[in-house]
Amino acid sequence: MYVLHKKKPIIEGLERFRQQQNISFHVPGHKHGELSHLPQAFKDVMRYDVTELSGLDDLHYPEEMILEAENLLADTYGATKSFFLVGGSTVGNLAMIYATCNKDDTIIVQRNAHKSIFHAIELVGAKPIFVSPLWDERTMSATHVTYRDLKEAVENYSEAKAVVLTYPTYYGMTSNEIQQQIAYCHEKGIPVLVDEAHGAHFNACTLFQPSALTLGADVVVQSAHKTLPAMTMASFMHVKSELIEADKIHHYLRMLQSSSPSYLLLASLDDARYYVQTYMESDGAYIIEKKNQWVDALRAIGSLEVIEVDDPLKVLLRVNGYSGFQLQEALEAKHVYGELADANQVLFVLPLLKQGHTYPFAEIRVRIKEAITTLLNTAKTDSITASQTAYHFVPITEPIYTFNEVASLKKEWLPYMRTMGRISANMIIPYPPGIPLLVPGERITVAKLSQLEELLAAGATFQGNHRLAEKKIQVIK
Repeated sequence: MYVLHKKKPIIEGLERFRQQQNISFHVPGHKHGELSHLPQAFKDVMRYDVTELSGLDDLHYPEEMILEAENLLADTYGATKSFFLVGGSTVGNLAMIYATCNKDDTIIVQRNAHKSIFHAIELVGAKPIFVSPLWDERTMSATHVTYRDLKEAVENYSEAKAVVLTYPTYYGMTSNEIQQQIAYCHEKGIPVLVDEAHGAHFNACTLFQPSALTLGADVVVQSAHKTLPAMTMASFMHVKSELIEADKIHHYLRMLQSSSPSYLLLASLDDARYYVQTYMESDGAYIIEKKNQWVDALRAIGSLEVIEVDDPLKVLLRVNGYSGFQLQEALEAKHVYGELADANQVLFVLPLLKQGHTYPFAEIRVRIKEAITTLLNTAKTDSITASQTAYHFVPITEPIYTFNEVASLKKEWLPYMRTMGRISANMIIPYPPGIPLLVPGERITVAKLSQLEELLAAGATFQGNHRLAEKKIQVIK
């Protein structure tokens, strides 16, 4: 391991700076929190909210503590080069696509990618080829693309400049074919970019799923804030590739990230890296044991179904006859907040505990039981099955129009049930999880309209340019 693996360079540097009792004639304007009217707990944290001063390094051209911390990060994850991201995994997804594609280049994309991938493709002006994922009836979610479908896409579009995969999915599902997929793409000289937003903890111990970086991916982006003890917007980016230069990634990160990055986020990332690097196999065994005990206790609650997934930090909860949105509302009434709800279930993200850490699992079980008791006294919803909500997509599709072409075409608003066979003009995104249901330039199918109607009936929230309150969406005229 790296010789300084016990260090926290950014945290130590900020603490040294704070102890100097410096006088601020620099930004930010709150002057170490002195001018703030926020609660005292906020003001205490603002003492560390500084800028690129002597001794505090520069994220965009690191030479001191930030460079040391990023080197430690690369060592922890086995990367050639790693970067701290203060704009979430979104900025990492943008940078890796800018670094591999130009306008009109072809890019092969897993269809259940996060919206930031689609936004990156639109900004670059690349031409996406979508590979649809399998539908998993046990988790009632779209999972991974098959090796066969990806291979066919690469054979049909050999000019592709990159392949973009999502691993794991938001619901914690992985693929046992991803290593084979990466190897095949490399045979064809195509780099593989992986949105691993929900897998920053995979490297913590061998009891978890392997990271896509370990399996050969060229670029991996991870949301440290999702499963590691990092602040919101704090993410990692790793490069280990013979096909992509890390300097090119860095070039775009300098343009896409803020010129005034938050040192609070950088310190948070430094701490999250340290947490992973000091995580032991015994720690992983500890959280898995605690999780298993808790799941067994939950399964003893009548009417509650608990579904485990590949990622040990995630579980799905269902109550037959009730939508996930109804279950979410009942849980939140008892002050239990899950990560997301969909038409069928609620997703929980468990804490990445170490030995000695406690979490009120027994109290949480009591609240969940009370929530379900309340729920069972309310009206049931129409049953929604996995076969109804499945992504019945063609395995490989090429949009009729590119994002840029859509922008220049005339459009009209129509009742969505009259748009079958028409071309979508906008992105419509059930959120969470943030995976677009409709993408600009794609043909609208019966399956997509059925899913849209079911999600609306179940009370889902949508992002994007739409008028769903009027039951209308925009299509190419």
